[in-house]
Amino acid sequence: MTVTDAADLAKRRAGLDAAMAGRGAWPQRSPWIRDAVNALPRDRFAPDRLWRWDGHGYQPVDRQVDGAAWAHELYAGPDDAAVTQVTGGLATSSLSSTGIVVDMLDSLLLEPGHRVLELGTGAGWNAALAAHRAGPGRVTSIEIDPVLAAAAQARLEQARLPVRVEVGDGAAGWPAAGRFDRVIATYAVERVPWAWIEGCAPGGRVVTPWGRLGYVALDVAADGSHAVGWMQGLAQFMPARDNSRPEAAFRDVRGRGPAEHESTFERDLSPLRADWDLLFSLRVAVADLRITTAVDQDGTSAWLHDGNASWAALSASPTGGARVHGGGPRRLADELTAAWATWEDDGRPGVYDYGMTVTPDHQYVWLNDPVTGPRRGLPTART
Repeated sequence: MTVTDAADLAKRRAGLDAAMAGRGAWPQRSPWIRDAVNALPRDRFAPDRLWRWDGHGYQPVDRQVDGAAWAHELYAGPDDAAVTQVTGGLATSSLSSTGIVVDMLDSLLLEPGHRVLELGTGAGWNAALAAHRAGPGRVTSIEIDPVLAAAAQARLEQARLPVRVEVGDGAAGWPAAGRFDRVIATYAVERVPWAWIEGCAPGGRVVTPWGRLGYVALDVAADGSHAVGWMQGLAQFMPARDNSRPEAAFRDVRGRGPAEHESTFERDLSPLRADWDLLFSLRVAVADLRITTAVDQDGTSAWLHDGNASWAALSASPTGGARVHGGGPRRLADELTAAWATWEDDGRPGVYDYGMTVTPDHQYVWLNDPVTGPRRGLPTART
């Protein structure tokens, strides 16, 4: 099959719709989203070249060469994103999974007539869905990549959706257009730019991925002085283009020198692969800690780094626990141990137990209550 078959696409769309329905993923409070997804399917906004990870690198999947494979990348399942751009061997843009797009739009509490600012146009699908709800001329989308912006604008025009796509740095918002009722980002930030809160009308809402592992819905105070809200779910997101760099490789942080310190780690490391509540809580407690895991005959091993100068290799021992070799100014394995113990002492909270508060000068994540709950301030973004 060398071209995309219309009947095959229709079957895949129906299959995805049924899969979402089967697990109750179509939100009851936002029935418009299901209608919008069916009216504006993701294949109408996907480029003709997608990318598939083969375990070693990204390989192109071209619609004109293998339409069935291309369609499979788009409709693999509710939780599967489709990579739409690769730069220097790294995925730099994607069509987010249907499940995440739907859940974030549900969290936005979007109503007809709302003015919407989207940060990160990508392929244009999310902007299209928002425009379907908000109405003509109500959505402005910012994209830092001019090639992506032009392609998305063309797709939106072909779909007869009057969405304004601007080329710019999403971190600055779009103050020229005044205040918006809703702001939604499609990429992860380490700190929520105050420009997003300032550019949202009092009583408005900002929905954004945070820390590449979860997303939050922030309600702007009536006086505009702050925004506060709960985490909405878990997902992994691409970072902002303007302030990101490729995830620092463990070998680059470690360098070529020997370990500076050695110790033992008493815990089984397997929860670092599967317990997302733990991983999110670790993300809150040690904001710059990066964790990679692998499994061999001895069990689960882990590699830690802070993207700067500290690292630790936790090698699974056949008798249990792990051997630690590390370097740099920080003892990352000790920090992991302390944060893990705090999570257990707090009753093993999950992502929905956390929230965030943002002011012009400070922002922090809190547990259980925005006023009385324990809080963790977010570090200043590294330049």
